[in-house]
Amino acid sequence: MATHILAPSRATLHGQLSADLPPALVIASGDTVRCQTLDVSWGLEARRPDGWRRTFPKEPPRDDGPALLGPIAVAGARPGQALEIHIAAVVPGPYGWTFGGEIGFFNTALNAALGVADGPPELLRWELDAQAMLGVSHLGHRVRLRPFLGTLGLCPAGEGWQPAWPPRRTGGNLDCKELVAGTTLYLPVEVPGGLISLGDGHAAQGDGEAAGNGIECPMDMVELRVALRDDLALAGPRANTPAGWVTFGFSADLDAAIAQALNAMLDLAMERFGLSRKLALALLSAAADVRLTQLVNGVRGAHVLLPHDAIWVDGGQGAAAAQPASAVQ
Repeated sequence: MATHILAPSRATLHGQLSADLPPALVIASGDTVRCQTLDVSWGLEARRPDGWRRTFPKEPPRDDGPALLGPIAVAGARPGQALEIHIAAVVPGPYGWTFGGEIGFFNTALNAALGVADGPPELLRWELDAQAMLGVSHLGHRVRLRPFLGTLGLCPAGEGWQPAWPPRRTGGNLDCKELVAGTTLYLPVEVPGGLISLGDGHAAQGDGEAAGNGIECPMDMVELRVALRDDLALAGPRANTPAGWVTFGFSADLDAAIAQALNAMLDLAMERFGLSRKLALALLSAAADVRLTQLVNGVRGAHVLLPHDAIWVDGGQGAAAAQPASAVQ
């Protein structure tokens, strides 16, 4: 099993997704990839007080979107299979930024409802200490860091360039704060090779991503271990995180996104514990959290978190099903 290095360059960066985009790297199942990423808006340095900085020169239409690294092809991956991506490490760079009241993208209506749509946005410029896991703004605010990738996903099926902003069944711009180091993300493959893209680093973010951005930052090092799975038939992404199992839903309608995330968690609970669907729902109502993931990516994102120690099933369900969810990978 090999270890590969991938860094930002003209050959490895893109802002849209396409099955026709040549892979920046081809790996085997079981290989490890160590990466560096730019921040979401292609920055090459920290923002100045006026918000500007040098950025990577973009080439439309390839770069019309967030700054993503890849794609990484997995040899032998084909539609109908799944990729298991273990996030071994996520180390933020030395700086980050957050805008409050920024106009544009997908959060204009929310900003208007919050009374922050008029006038220039407020900018917080952050110094990030990856060892102390602490961020300090230029105004002296302190925030505990919990870094993760806002975007980690596979290329969807379809022709031509496809936008990378909305999350989908192959993952992508999930913006879920639970996908920290120690997480294993499972994604369905829709195109040959899978074609993994990653980026949009967040040093910290709350559920909902209320301002439309977290502490946006480059990543000095992301380590991923990738395995091809023939034994998983997935309708969408799921993740085994340090906090628990997570399932996702995405829709322009929040109720539909919640239903999608709950349906996915019901499927998982039935698989792992041998439960009927109604019994699984009753247990999830007692033990799982339904959370708002993000409000900004053109659709609403919801996720369900089932803590690893939340449910035990006793008697008659089988040895594997009777263990806590964290005991079975």
